[in-house]
Parts: sequence; C-alpha cells; structure tokens
Amino acid sequence: MHRYLADIDVAREKKAILVVSFGTSYNENRAKTIGAIENAIAKEFPDWEVRRAFTSKMIIKKLEKRDGEIIDYVDEALGRLIADGFKTVVVQPTHIMNGQEHEDIMHVVYTYTDNFDKIVMGRPLLSTEKDYEIAVKAIEKTIVKEAEKMSQEKTAIVLMGHGTGHYANSAYCELQMKLLLMGFPNIFMTTVEGFPSFEDTLLLMDSRGYKNVILSPFMLVAGDHANNDMAGDDEDSLRSVMAKHGYTPFCIVKGLGEYPEFEKIFVAHVKDVIKNL
Repeated sequence: MHRYLADIDVAREKKAILVVSFGTSYNENRAKTIGAIENAIAKEFPDWEVRRAFTSKMIIKKLEKRDGEIIDYVDEALGRLIADGFKTVVVQPTHIMNGQEHEDIMHVVYTYTDNFDKIVMGRPLLSTEKDYEIAVKAIEKTIVKEAEKMSQEKTAIVLMGHGTGHYANSAYCELQMKLLLMGFPNIFMTTVEGFPSFEDTLLLMDSRGYKNVILSPFMLVAGDHANNDMAGDDEDSLRSVMAKHGYTPFCIVKGLGEYPEFEKIFVAHVKDVIKNL
C-alpha cells in the first residue's frame, strides 16, 4: 500500500515543457534551431521533461511522408502527456509574435485545462516592451557582429520577417522603432507577406548612401523563406530586388534559433512562467 501511494505521488509530480514551433522540413536547420532551443530548455530545467510539437500540419505531413518522422500537433502532444500521467505542463511557443499561430495554440491549450493540475503558456519572442529591448540587444550581439565582418563600408542591414495579415504584424513596426531609438538607424525590417514589404523598405533606405546591404532572416529557422524568398536567384527574391535597385547584397542564411543569445530569450520566458506557477 505504501508503495502504491508513493507511485501516485510521483505521478502527480510529473512535469513537462512542451516546446511548440511552426516547424521546418529542412532537417539540418531544424536541429540547429528548434533542436538547439529545446536542448537549452532541457539543460536549464533538468527536472522537467521537454517535448516537441509543431503547428504546421503541412510540415508534419511532409516529414512523415518523406522521412517517416512523426511529430505531434499541439493537441496530439497534450494527449500524450495526459496518457503518460503528467500533471503540470508549460507550453512554450518559439513563434516570433502573438499572431494567428499563437492564438491557435492558446485555443488548444484552453480546451485541455481540465486535464492537468496546471497548464500555462509562455510568451513568444516579442510580447512585452522589454522583450523588444532584449531582442534588439540580441540582434546587436549576433547579426550586427556578423554583418560587420562581411562589409566594412557604409552598410544597411535588412531583417526579413515572414509577415502576416493578423494585427500582430505591427510587431515588426515596433521592433523597427526600437532599433532606431536604441541606436541602429541602419537596420531595416521587411517582410515576405506583410508590412513593410520589400518596396516599403527600399523607400526607407533610399538616398541614405548605402552601397552594401546585409540580408538576414528574422525567423526562427532558415528554411524555405530564408533560402528562396531572401537569398534565392528568382527575380522577386529579396537579394535580387536589392541588386536590381543598385545595392550589393550579402546574405546571412541563419535562423535566430542558431544563436545562443536568442535561445536564452526562450529559456528566460520559460523561467518566467515557472516562477509564477
């Protein structure tokens, strides 16, 4: 009987951190970015089991068909945690902003609140004003440092985000303002599918005397958008558009998740949630 009661107590103490990412079909970059963040979280919280879920069902299906790799959607991952006896769960998204993907996760998590003693969500990369300041400092330590090695002349840096029709797209504009106010007038935001567009960003850069431009994805992983929409050879890629307008473009094809400075931000967001449990 005593052993049975002890087993119940252990089950009640089972804790998991579910790291939820959009996902990518670029296997090598997935390990360098999503995998690196998951490993950093696992190292910081050894008493918690770290698990993975993706929000892109298209990528989930592609990986299963192409590689035979099974990755759960959020509800499937939560179902497994219930079946495995976890009682306390932290859901930490690796998304950039509180956009549609984030809202979808929140909706799923809400439907599972009665299945756990505690289930809470962490913040994406950019949420509070402090998050933006921390992100700018991380950009300075990573992308800016790499850009300085690539070009010594008067150089612009363009960070390419995904963009969205969701109102959370305004995060790019707030980040642009933070960059300006924190002393980086040569760094410009642009997006593939939102505002500012490539053309909008070119208007901001015009007549400032830049010859070279460093292009870097402001995305967690360097997947299809980074390799094709940013650094690709097609005439509508960011690199081609910049060259067409007289700039000499250089590309940094690295996702934010490859930099320890950004990994630490997500670890800190998990820490904030656990502190308030």
